[in-house]
Amino acid sequence: MEQAARQRIDKWLFFARIIKSRTLAGKFAAGGNVRINSEKIDQASVLVKPGDVLTITLERRILVLRVLGCGQRRGPAPEAQLLYEDISPKPAAAGEAEPVAAQREPGSGRPTKRDRRKIDQFRNPDDDA
Repeated sequence: MEQAARQRIDKWLFFARIIKSRTLAGKFAAGGNVRINSEKIDQASVLVKPGDVLTITLERRILVLRVLGCGQRRGPAPEAQLLYEDISPKPAAAGEAEPVAAQREPGSGRPTKRDRRKIDQFRNPDDDA
């Protein structure tokens, strides 16, 4: 079988196993969550081709994928990973850990004004107000 030169974005997202179903992929693309070569799309019928760069906004992360090919079917995960190259930016370095929310004793109730001032002073040590 000869591989297609272009493919609808909803089919591609489904074949690449980014989205669970083709219906959801169509709604996802039409919802404005996908950019092709930095241009926002609003239709599931937009065609992608090898070489396009997709920016996909998922619930808790952003994927940047380079399309390497168009799929013929929704195959197993190793086959789906051949359709794209992940060029997403790496998470923050280990030295720059994400801030951790302060832990409170269970059942200690809401913070008092004094506790709130301490929290604010801890979060913003430069502010002396």
